[in-house]
Amino acid sequence: MTVKRSRIKTLKIDGRDIGAHEDETILEVARENGIYIPSLCQLDGLSLVGSCRLCLVEVENWDKLLPACATYVEEGMVVNTNSDRVRKYRRMILELLFAEGNHVCAVCVSNGNCELQDLAQWLGMDHVRYPHLDPVRKVDMTHERFVIDANRCILCSRCVRVCSEIEGANTWDVFGRGINSRIISDFDTSWGESKTCSSCGKCVNVCPTGAIVEKGKASGEMIKRTEFLPYLTKMREVQA
Repeated sequence: MTVKRSRIKTLKIDGRDIGAHEDETILEVARENGIYIPSLCQLDGLSLVGSCRLCLVEVENWDKLLPACATYVEEGMVVNTNSDRVRKYRRMILELLFAEGNHVCAVCVSNGNCELQDLAQWLGMDHVRYPHLDPVRKVDMTHERFVIDANRCILCSRCVRVCSEIEGANTWDVFGRGINSRIISDFDTSWGESKTCSSCGKCVNVCPTGAIVEKGKASGEMIKRTEFLPYLTKMREVQA
């Protein structure tokens, strides 16, 4: 059987001439060529949602910034991943994420192993210019092995997608709209009462912050591992 390959497109990213397949996104092509573009919602092996907007890039002849994870390459495209405008918006988005939740790194079990924290350091963010909302959200400790703390959730929906697309349990979902959006298990029941959760721990490992963690971990002890995602995704393709 002959495998049909997508056509090659040529484009520029940060001044570099790059060739890419037409079915690749700007984010994929950039990372393949050693160009770092940050993201908190995108994860290899999961579907694309473009929710965090931290991967915004500037594309010549476009007035608005585009999400690199959901924008496919085009012939002659000129992309800037680190312009002043891009850095300004990334910094604003990141600060808003910190302001909307309760992210106190010093007392978090994911301190030192948190993607949100890593991005703040990468962008040189040493303070937040926006007023903190200081929400008082639910901490669900009803599961025998895991905890979900909505105060640290950034609504990246990684847990929702890995549970649905990889585990097939469909335990998690996003409930509500806007600032009232939150992650729920089953039909908004306590995690420990869930009839669908298989306790696989995949949602724990893909969470980029300290929102979903193992019980009994002290500050800085929670380490997340996502190596299983590309492997499981590949195995599913082979079986199909």
